Amino acid sequence: MLPRNKRSPRALPNQQTVDYPSFKLVIVGDGGTGKTTFVKRHLTGEFEKKYEPTIGVEVHPLDFFTNCGKLRFYCWDTAGQEKFGGLRDGYYIHGQCAIIMFDVTARLTYKNVPTWHRDLCRVCENIPIVLCGNKVDVKNRQVKAKQVTFHRKKNLQYYEISAKSNYNFEKPFLYLARKLAG
Repeated sequence: MLPRNKRSPRALPNQQTVDYPSFKLVIVGDGGTGKTTFVKRHLTGEFEKKYEPTIGVEVHPLDFFTNCGKLRFYCWDTAGQEKFGGLRDGYYIHGQCAIIMFDVTARLTYKNVPTWHRDLCRVCENIPIVLCGNKVDVKNRQVKAKQVTFHRKKNLQYYEISAKSNYNFEKPFLYLARKLAG
């Protein structure tokens, strides 16, 4: 039997509804790009050093305080590894915004961004999407800033981030909050 939070991608088990705006945020990208670390950084302030692949999806509520008041993102942290993908597209249903993450130290993860984007857009039409190049704190960078052009073609916001050093780590959420709250 799967643990309760892995069963139904539609229901948000034991997550009380809140009386301020909340949005379903889907986080996608290849395995090892730092999606879970990024979410955990926001949740607990901790930086997770060891890599443990996400199985299926984990949903975490994240609250933000904006000048329009408080809002909540239900972050659907999805498995990036093919073998742990689970329902994949099923997790995107009713997604209201998304983050596509790649690792600037691994070229392949950037090459796969168009595939993640296509899959997302097939299920969620016209949602605000942020492209994030993670691990910009690492010395041996493989994907240089000027090589990142995908977001221009698709009209996405792009941020370079580091879950480790906290560089720009609020920006993707605040951008999405602005887009969603108008």
